Amino acid sequence: MSPLLFIFLLHIITGAATHLQTGYYSGVCPKAEYIVRDVMRRALMREPRSLASVMRFQFHDCFVNGCDASLLLDDTPTMLGEKLALSNINSLRSYEVVDEAKEALENVCPGVVSCADIIIMASRDAVALTGGPDWEVKLGRLDSLTASQEASDNVMPSPRSNATFLIDLFSKFNLSVKDMVALSGSHSIGKARCFSIMIRLYNQSGTGRPDPAIEPKFREKLDKLCPLNVDQNVTGDLDATSVLFDNQYFKDLVSGRGFLNSDQTLYTFPQTRGFVRQFSIDQGTFFKAFVEGMIKLGDLQIQQPGEVRRNCRVVNALGKP
Repeated sequence: MSPLLFIFLLHIITGAATHLQTGYYSGVCPKAEYIVRDVMRRALMREPRSLASVMRFQFHDCFVNGCDASLLLDDTPTMLGEKLALSNINSLRSYEVVDEAKEALENVCPGVVSCADIIIMASRDAVALTGGPDWEVKLGRLDSLTASQEASDNVMPSPRSNATFLIDLFSKFNLSVKDMVALSGSHSIGKARCFSIMIRLYNQSGTGRPDPAIEPKFREKLDKLCPLNVDQNVTGDLDATSVLFDNQYFKDLVSGRGFLNSDQTLYTFPQTRGFVRQFSIDQGTFFKAFVEGMIKLGDLQIQQPGEVRRNCRVVNALGKP
């Protein structure tokens, strides 16, 4: 990690979210949280996988320039946004769910609720609506005026990352080892592409062999799902209960059935193994740690100009008057 990037990350942390508060819209748009949850509930009925996709927006947005909805900006002739960054292209999806929430909010209280806050509310709702914990979110963010594909490429981890890399990365944001393991539990719901595991299946660490940490019968299943000649956009479940937010993800890691290398490595590394075991045994402890981590993640900000976008895909100056 370059010194310049390290300084930038510190700047995100020191730009503390002191003005954020629960019930922020109670006076100016009292139905804001209800409206977002209703949109998420309808998205769940249409396509359950979309909730996992929307939940990941919080991670992919907040790690890059803080929680400012920079992720949602489309490219322009003068700006390469984050949607086509290495960790996002062919991976993040369901942007239209946020569009739907924004349109519903604009119809009730125009120009009031930021896209950045919609991401935070929708991520919470994705967890709550699929069986996970519910919590009060702090709101009051502004939307960024720009985005950076380069910044996303420089920060976001790869599914091939190991626990040491992840611990180091999360620590730059003042997120502890426990936070990192708990937040990895977001993979309790959703799917991932064969692209993310081909090296793990066929050439782990350049050996020409699969990752020895994969449980043999699970490896057979993955070999059938993702043979060498597969369309690498084929997807597999991230855990055995991929539409239910629970602690099955951690149970799978203990049994060697983690889908991604960055998942399974949490059990093979001594610094993280204890938390994986604890969360696999006690779902309540996992839920509590996950909520704490999500709140910390939502506090990440950088001091910069902002606005409340009328359209989450474009800054107001480029949108319709």
